[in-house]
Amino acid sequence: MTKSLVTELSQYKIRINTINPGPVQSDLLGSPNKHDPNFWKDKIPEGFIAEPSDLDGLILYLASNSASKYVTGATFAIDGGISWGGKS
Repeated sequence: MTKSLVTELSQYKIRINTINPGPVQSDLLGSPNKHDPNFWKDKIPEGFIAEPSDLDGLILYLASNSASKYVTGATFAIDGGISWGGKS
């Protein structure tokens, strides 16, 4: 979808990028103590579950026309390394 939207919207100077977050502490994820408190932490190489504010830097970067004006069609994983296979 990201790639298709880039093709359609770049003529209007609209940049399209995707952020793929890993586990982020929220009501949707549930309490960190629900079931096994270490379920996600044991799988994330960085060793912790992200807070929503951990996404702020990338969001600000992508929203900045001066910092990321040539970035479009990109997909960014912010997942503590879990997409690379996680901990073994």
